[in-house]
Amino acid sequence: MARGWTQEELGIKVGVSRQAIIAIESGKYDPSLPLAIKLARALRKPVEGIFILEDASSKP
Repeated sequence: MARGWTQEELGIKVGVSRQAIIAIESGKYDPSLPLAIKLARALRKPVEGIFILEDASSKP
């Protein structure tokens, strides 16, 4: 985990469960914009450095 935190510690810092962090990391859940911003701030990275927006036109 980035910054040496556990998934649970990161979840506590941004106000979500460890399971939510696991789902975000595995790509099973797309966080809301406010949560994405909280995660980016906690990790001291830009949002676009953490999340990749897929081009909707490239999907079948």
